[in-house]
Amino acid sequence: MTGSGEPVDPELVFGEDWRPGPDGILFREGARVLLFDERRRLLLIRGHDWGAVDRSWWFTVGGGLTQGEDPRRGAAREVHEETGIVLTPAELEGPVAERSAVFDFALRTVRQDEVFYVAHVEAAELDTSGQTAWETAVLDEYRWWELSDLQAAQVAGETLYPGELVDLARGVVDGWDGSLRRLENQRDA
Repeated sequence: MTGSGEPVDPELVFGEDWRPGPDGILFREGARVLLFDERRRLLLIRGHDWGAVDRSWWFTVGGGLTQGEDPRRGAAREVHEETGIVLTPAELEGPVAERSAVFDFALRTVRQDEVFYVAHVEAAELDTSGQTAWETAVLDEYRWWELSDLQAAQVAGETLYPGELVDLARGVVDGWDGSLRRLENQRDA
């Protein structure tokens, strides 16, 4: 599945879930899901930056929360919107990790504070019809990754977010131990 790459109005990218933080940087809260299939493969999305189309990276399913939205509900909603896979909030384990990431996107520096959950599903045909217009424009590919292949791709130069993704995935693929991992507060390229 590939994105259209068509230009998108930045106002569609930075909707009402984004607001100025105390430091003046545009900010939102987010929820992400490490989604594994029955073969222990991790579903990731490759996207590119609307403001710099030559930049691309792999990341977990998920996204921004609406103001006041419960992160677990938001994570389940995002899984459905981006993949067509229906999960109830109760099917999500965690949160297994959290981080604050500052990154450049669509010609702006922004920050997202996010929590990560884990879920196990049967691999199925993905349905991306629930994506927003800007997601359709910047999300280029979906792939179920073997963790060994994902690590090799990262070593070969593929960009993964968060940077600790392979270690995080290895720590929860066979079950969550109940701990909350604090990922490095990072400045994504």
